[in-house]
Amino acid sequence: SSQNLSEEFAEAARQLKKEAPRIQFGKIDVTYQHDLRKEFNIQAFPTVKFFVNGSREDPIDCKGVRKASTFITWVKRRTGPSTVLINSTDQAEAIIKADDLAVIGFFRELHTDSVEVFCETARDVPEMPFGMTASEDVCANYGVQRNSLIVFKKGKPVHNEVLEDGKQSKLGLTRLIKTFTLDLVTEYNIETSVKIFDVPVENHILLFTPMNSETFNEIYENYQSAAAEFRGKVLFVLVDTNEARNGRIFEYFRIRDIDVPAVRILNLTSDARYKMPADEVTMENLKEFCQSYLNGKAKQHLPSEEIPQDWDKMPVKVLVGKNFNSIIF
Repeated sequence: SSQNLSEEFAEAARQLKKEAPRIQFGKIDVTYQHDLRKEFNIQAFPTVKFFVNGSREDPIDCKGVRKASTFITWVKRRTGPSTVLINSTDQAEAIIKADDLAVIGFFRELHTDSVEVFCETARDVPEMPFGMTASEDVCANYGVQRNSLIVFKKGKPVHNEVLEDGKQSKLGLTRLIKTFTLDLVTEYNIETSVKIFDVPVENHILLFTPMNSETFNEIYENYQSAAAEFRGKVLFVLVDTNEARNGRIFEYFRIRDIDVPAVRILNLTSDARYKMPADEVTMENLKEFCQSYLNGKAKQHLPSEEIPQDWDKMPVKVLVGKNFNSIIF
């Protein structure tokens, strides 16, 4: 909530006042400051912007940050080095074990394009510690080919991404790394819905199924296997159709009892929806659906109500998605 974020923001300001007095924190109520709201195009609340070197041109948006500690890390990484330089295995271990998640870049040399992209990514992912090293000993200790990034979860490596100059973008890496704050498949509920929207992946695939059905385990395994292949590109969400509190999502996608298990893709930016052409939730069908969507080949799904029986009895005809084209055109 806005109130909660406001308190965390104030706490970050208090702590940074001692450590970095040059960084000023301010709060604006845009209900009264219409000109400022217009100038900075504020559409969502709360919005946090960071102004650099006294310029009001192009402030940096601070998105998805909710805790005081993360605010502090975000600001520090904007004003100083964004990653810790690692020279020893002990140092690496300390970073890996300090938190649930850690990201370490292993490089041949520290002045390349991919190092720059790595450091820029660290600025956008303040939720987890970032370290980088060019030490042969450290790379050998983890058995890592140099020029790769490893995500550690609970002290163990869970993902290895090879970094080639010019191949990775900051946005692509940010999306990939942020997905590790979620499970590979995230079950939708009140708590997770906030986290799902904090991850900057705009393509979401949703599996609608009752979680107590006999076929659930098999379907879920297929869904999880496909999720591993599209990590960072498509976010895999599971919606339990037995959970009454999920009713609004069923309505939004027009999912009926007879449709489940059903698979849909939603693009958050355009709000376009897509329906998996195949009925069976197999690994092949899921992969084909995601790939055709990412290649721009999937057909949009325009969910329609059933055609009412008496749609043409009155002078004003009743149109729904299913009879719209045929009657109008």
